[in-house]
Amino acid sequence: MPTIKRASEPFRFCTRLHLSELTGLRASTLGQFLALIKEVPGSCIYHHTHRFLQQHQFLSPEPPNDFAYWVTDVLGEDELGEKLASIDTMQFSTIRSLREKIAQTIEKYLDESAFAKLKFARLGEEFYFIKSVSFVLPTSYVAYDLSEFVNVLKKITMDSIYFHFFEARLRLEKPTNDFSLWIGSSLHDKELADNISNFDPYTRTLEDLRETIIEIIEERISE
Repeated sequence: MPTIKRASEPFRFCTRLHLSELTGLRASTLGQFLALIKEVPGSCIYHHTHRFLQQHQFLSPEPPNDFAYWVTDVLGEDELGEKLASIDTMQFSTIRSLREKIAQTIEKYLDESAFAKLKFARLGEEFYFIKSVSFVLPTSYVAYDLSEFVNVLKKITMDSIYFHFFEARLRLEKPTNDFSLWIGSSLHDKELADNISNFDPYTRTLEDLRETIIEIIEERISE
């Protein structure tokens, strides 16, 4: 039986409650849209780029973000929609940097397409900015080694997995997800931490994400 390394600090699992809140801000043109993207709270940028993943945890998170959907389906700007949809969220470690990339993409497109500035959304099809409000709550689950950790992973809620893997990195501006941080810093297993942080979680459902992490850790335990 392989020896299970004990962590210098335990991993304490948290979960979250999520609310979507209207901001009262809306855009009818690309110019208004760009101006608001630069000014709205970061929680708006987060909501409109992660809403599908949060709400449809058992489906593929591949569909484009809300920004790409609106400029394509409402304004008919297919080229800009493709550019926004192709932004790789995984490359950004902060909401600030993600916002800057989205704004720069729209700004460049407007500079190159004077006609796009003249388009208006039809009444009722304006872009309404919504913000994501999360409340982080502790759970009773604590893990001191990989065996305990993987056993908890098998039974915690999707909200807990989502918080530790997505929100902790992007909204709290941590260098990587909470799981990799703990494995690297408290278990001092950089290889395992890197294996978990290096795959793209945006190409998986949350259930697939859980199963992938469990598989990687169980392989490590058996080595």
